[in-house]
Amino acid sequence: MSTAPTQQTEPTGVAEKLRCIVHNPIGGSLTRDLLRTPGEFGLGQVPAKIKPDATTTMVCGYCSTGCGLKIHLKEGEAVNLSPTTEYPVNLGMACPKGWEALSVLDAPDRATTPLLRGPTGELEPAAWDVALNEFCDNFKRIQSESGPGSVAFLSTGQLVTEEMALLGSLAKFGMGMLHGDGNTRQCMATAATAYKQSFGYDAPPYTYQDFEESDVMVLVGSNLCVAHPIMWERVCRNPHAPKIIVVDPRRTETAVSATEHLAIKPKSDLAFFYSVAHVLIREGWVDRGYVDAHTADYDGFAEFVQAFTPERAAQASGIAVETIEALSRTIHEGQRVSFWWTMGVNQNYEGTRIAQALINLALMTGNIGRPGTGANSITGQCNAMGSRLWSNTTGLLGGRYFTNEGDRQHVAGVLGIPVEKIPTEDSWPYHQIMEGIREGKIRGLWILCTNTAHSWIHQSDARELLGKLDFLVVQDMYHTTETAQLADLVLPAAGWGEKEGTFINSERRFGVVKKVRKAPGEALSDFSILRLIAEAWGCGEMFKEWTTPEAAFKIIQRLSAGLPSDITGVEDYADLDRAGGAQWPCTEKAVDVDQQRRLFADGRFCHQDGRARFLWEEPRPMPEPPDKEFPYLLLTGRGAASQWHTQTRTSKSAVLRKLYPQKPYVEIGAQDARREGFRTGDRVALTSRRGRIEVGVTVSPTMMPGQLFIPMHYDVTNQLTLAHFDPYSHQPSYKDCAVSIEKAAK
Repeated sequence: MSTAPTQQTEPTGVAEKLRCIVHNPIGGSLTRDLLRTPGEFGLGQVPAKIKPDATTTMVCGYCSTGCGLKIHLKEGEAVNLSPTTEYPVNLGMACPKGWEALSVLDAPDRATTPLLRGPTGELEPAAWDVALNEFCDNFKRIQSESGPGSVAFLSTGQLVTEEMALLGSLAKFGMGMLHGDGNTRQCMATAATAYKQSFGYDAPPYTYQDFEESDVMVLVGSNLCVAHPIMWERVCRNPHAPKIIVVDPRRTETAVSATEHLAIKPKSDLAFFYSVAHVLIREGWVDRGYVDAHTADYDGFAEFVQAFTPERAAQASGIAVETIEALSRTIHEGQRVSFWWTMGVNQNYEGTRIAQALINLALMTGNIGRPGTGANSITGQCNAMGSRLWSNTTGLLGGRYFTNEGDRQHVAGVLGIPVEKIPTEDSWPYHQIMEGIREGKIRGLWILCTNTAHSWIHQSDARELLGKLDFLVVQDMYHTTETAQLADLVLPAAGWGEKEGTFINSERRFGVVKKVRKAPGEALSDFSILRLIAEAWGCGEMFKEWTTPEAAFKIIQRLSAGLPSDITGVEDYADLDRAGGAQWPCTEKAVDVDQQRRLFADGRFCHQDGRARFLWEEPRPMPEPPDKEFPYLLLTGRGAASQWHTQTRTSKSAVLRKLYPQKPYVEIGAQDARREGFRTGDRVALTSRRGRIEVGVTVSPTMMPGQLFIPMHYDVTNQLTLAHFDPYSHQPSYKDCAVSIEKAAK
């Protein structure tokens, strides 16, 4: 055989020559990999190697905005994505997290097989049948020894709605658990409680179009620019030159961009907003026609706020009397006034009453039910709204009550199960489940898609409590989370893009999630894992109708009939897909209803008498104010738009990691930094009554004297935070604890 080299023909044409260029000898991409080609499907130019042969739209799996993403498919597998231009939520925009949503699925630390803690104390691979037997044997043993309430579950606002409903039904109706909650307790319980008490149902009244319709916007404890960038983009589209007032202790990115920033003293919100109500009443700026026709208990509220003069509020809040009166006038003169809040209100020991102080302002000025108005809570996680209504945790499916016999009978009838299977008592909320571990009442715990060992307030205590359990099961995408590392059993779950279902966004919009990738290894969708557990437990017959996520969606529809959140008009997932999602209520075909709908346009609320309630309470002092030993108040919150919660997913993206500081840091104001002798880049030690951490320091113009700020995303932050809670919502108050700061030892 001849070994002479094969004769090559000289390529002709520029494109052909480019395709023949070989790899750069010093490294880099093949030139052919850099070539771009028309992507079709309205995509413009795309890299040739990932040119799609089809596209499909689905909702993003990060925050509650619920953006539509166009997934680029090649041979049925997602290879890239771009924001969907026609989706009514984001209108062709996406934040950094959305652009990188697919990349985090390829992380090397994905959980790909069940892991069981063996005799050596290490987590070792196990077959699915072994894992399921261990799950059932251990939890059944604990229940037989200590009763059904000795095993509990903690879920998440990141599962699809159908998985939440199946989990809550399986755990409580099939496995006999009494207690279950979700990490929605950490972000949205306050808003849900406030709406239930004020409106009679957990009903965010707005639609995103209201961002573009308001002429006055009051944002309280909300840094939209960072936490919900696409919502801020919608604000920027507003053609009415709105007055935007940000009420926040920090000079956040949103505060810088606003018309006015009111740097309120932390935890003085109630006195401040009661004073605004005082001025509105004093000046006769109340819409008595609306109040008398559609609300209850106004006279009691009006009498109560007489004591909250602007002078009193100025002393409490640090906001001048003239500014309080000017804000009141601005609200009065606005034609379409909207009030918006996020975690700065919700994560507060009196957050429910603060949210209701904003609801009261909307009600007394008639700013609800009309375009550009509303008392509007912006949700946190992609499916926190689904969790609030359909997780079957601290409330019965659909916003019903475990303690109500009629509700239990109705749910049992729809599901075709004995009513005796439904608990007659409410579940403990998250913090009481944790305390139940301390007291030996909770001995087994099942944690799904959340990272308790990182995110729970007073982190070192949380980790110690998890270590006391007889059996801890963690069901997650990654085996490396702080919580998974403590588990006795890890169940590998598929992530967003690897399963089907629906999310419900902040404006009540159901959107479809699709399977566009295969889950790695032996990982399964949470829905499939739950069905396997039902069979292994011996209650599979109870859930024989729950065959697929779409079948579960049909069950949810039946359960929703007659509720404020009725979605019986949606035909199927394809109907949602064609319509660009659908806001509840939706009792007509999704494609036939208006895409921008708000609640209470008729002035009728969800209480039996149809009236909204005014609610109020005396402000309470901060549980742990700064003192001589711990002279600074520590605030926590969102860091960068590229970070998300405990960074379980965002840290897997090389692109996102470049967009935020990798090491934890604390922000301090220039005045305090000069007094302490700090410069940006110094290493400092922060100490609270619960822990001590070392971080870098950043001297920042955003901080008021006496205050410090650490992003919540870093694993050390919650070593410092104080475990205290709103008495109505049971939500943790992450944003106030006393700390000291000093230079770290070299």
